[in-house]
Amino acid sequence: MATKKTSMFTLTERVTITAQATDTFATIDLGSYVDVGDRQALQVHSVDFIFQGTTASELFPLVTMGGSGNVIVQVTDLNRGGLVFGDDRALVASGVLQYDTDGGSDIVTDLYPDNYGKGSDDGRFVVNDQLYITANCNPLDTANNKECNVTVRVNASIVSLTAKDFMAIAIQSTAADN
Repeated sequence: MATKKTSMFTLTERVTITAQATDTFATIDLGSYVDVGDRQALQVHSVDFIFQGTTASELFPLVTMGGSGNVIVQVTDLNRGGLVFGDDRALVASGVLQYDTDGGSDIVTDLYPDNYGKGSDDGRFVVNDQLYITANCNPLDTANNKECNVTVRVNASIVSLTAKDFMAIAIQSTAADN
């Protein structure tokens, strides 16, 4: 199905949430990695999320959140304009950090950690030119000028697909756009 053109590498992007209960957006540009003419796609092997406060050393979520709540982050290969349900075909990765002032914090495993397998042929193929990140934090201690930073780390490689495989993925992505 896919012929590897590169070894695995990591793409990172940080989204900074400054408003409570408001979707915040960022993108990862894939224009240098995806090439329709050469049937070149990005193969996503895994996605990790790092949650931090206003500064890199700030203990999150104790200082950043104004009380019990959660941080939701999703990565999609189509721009949905907000958070999506788990059955959306554009969804590449998703994670939630919940915080309870009485019981501490934990990560809810909806799709996190997003690991698509151990073999070199395993992974999620992306043929679109961007990955879209949507994050939301509720509550957020905005009264004390606090922010929530979520760094998304995408472990991927570049692959060449057969004409049939590339077309199938492109059609599926277009169908997901509807």
